[in-house]
Amino acid sequence: MKRDKLIQYRKKKNWSQKRVVQELREKHSIKITDSYYGMIEQGVRNPSLKLAVAIAKIFKVRPENIFLSTNTTKSCEKGPEQAI
Repeated sequence: MKRDKLIQYRKKKNWSQKRVVQELREKHSIKITDSYYGMIEQGVRNPSLKLAVAIAKIFKVRPENIFLSTNTTKSCEKGPEQAI
């Protein structure tokens, strides 16, 4: 599943995928390849929690705004017996 929001956030800054990878390395000491980042955008690969949080910080959004497609907290609001 292609991550359109992630692509939109990147394009809004007029950044290339290479620029995002540079930001991750420089600001968060996370080293990934341009190719791997491209696979994350295309939905072929899922980032680790640490990487997902770093990507979200770069774009100044919450990780769930990029990586979750549904609201996963609703089942927890009903109580533990109903969430199962």
